[in-house]
Amino acid sequence: MSHHTPEPASAGDSTNLVPTPGAARKTRVVILFGGRSGEHGISVATAGGVMSAIDRSKYEVVPVGITPKGQWVIAADEPERWAITDGKAAEVPASDAEVVLPLTVGDSALRVMEPGQVPSALADVDVVFPLLHGPYGEDGTVQGLLELADARYVGSGVLASAVGMDKHFMKMVLAGHGLPIGPYAVIKPGDWDNRRDVVLQTIEPLGLPLFVKPARAGSSLGVSRVDSLDELDAAVAEARRHDPKVIVEAGIVGREIECAVLGGRGGERPRASLPGEIVVTDETKNGFYDYEAKYFDESAVQLTCPADLPDHVIKEIQEIAVRTFEAVGAEGLSRVDVFVTPDDQVVVNEINTMPGFTPFSMYPRMWAASGVPYPELIDELIQLALERPTGLR
Repeated sequence: MSHHTPEPASAGDSTNLVPTPGAARKTRVVILFGGRSGEHGISVATAGGVMSAIDRSKYEVVPVGITPKGQWVIAADEPERWAITDGKAAEVPASDAEVVLPLTVGDSALRVMEPGQVPSALADVDVVFPLLHGPYGEDGTVQGLLELADARYVGSGVLASAVGMDKHFMKMVLAGHGLPIGPYAVIKPGDWDNRRDVVLQTIEPLGLPLFVKPARAGSSLGVSRVDSLDELDAAVAEARRHDPKVIVEAGIVGREIECAVLGGRGGERPRASLPGEIVVTDETKNGFYDYEAKYFDESAVQLTCPADLPDHVIKEIQEIAVRTFEAVGAEGLSRVDVFVTPDDQVVVNEINTMPGFTPFSMYPRMWAASGVPYPELIDELIQLALERPTGLR
């Protein structure tokens, strides 16, 4: 791998990427953020958090943003620029200079393409940290592109990412591994319009309330709570705005508990954090932990870590979280969300292979409560990615 980094074709925000002559070579990390999904703004905020906390004495940061239309661009290495401000998330702006990944084995140089200019090498990349949420980023698509580029990257591979994003197949995989999941039904594209009576026969036995969700979206986008079947039509329409495939879940009476999982070093088992609890307050507009409550309405939820649970329940949550991580073949990091029923039964809700990762998100907070501060957590995830071989594994 060449360590020489030519002058970029366009200075702009990329001037910080030219290393000082004679300086010791740091591990070069592409922080990849933004993307085409509805969670673009949360991805941008996450990137700002990581930029502000990453160990600059150890890592050279190359920020690459993906615009809402899918253009890859050099982004500013300015954490405050990407923060949520006055309840609004920032957006990656378009640029004439596009970033292109290498697709040849052994070539690790990002390139900048500008109109009328010869493509220029920007930087050899050691590892990519994809802080992308939702479709076109967390679902295996970008992971496939990075696999084609023979690039090391943080987090799960193609299959685990795709399974983790699709709640339908996720539940099938978890059930196949004997993990406890709640009752659900799936509305496939076309079924609601053409076979509604058949669909309703699968939904009605689930009882009320129901939670209607896009099958492949995150951050509670498009999720509705249904307390009467009269509300089902509007809820399905809202979910279908985000995904043609919809999942309908039976409401489960229980506490909402989350557990952070971190991959194991050297082939060891994954590690589970102390669990945290989400308590939805009366101020929540929709009666559950929705997108607005997660990111923009601090009064709507209380986040407690560690959760106030008996030791034996904590141990069971941690074991189920690790088994869930292993069941989908996750790597690097995941957050496993469960319900704990009044009789202390643990039911898996979902696994999130790229959880919210701002300093205030539950995943880093649970690890901080477990003795791994945010900067150390970033370092550990990068080291896990560097330790992992490329290709089939």
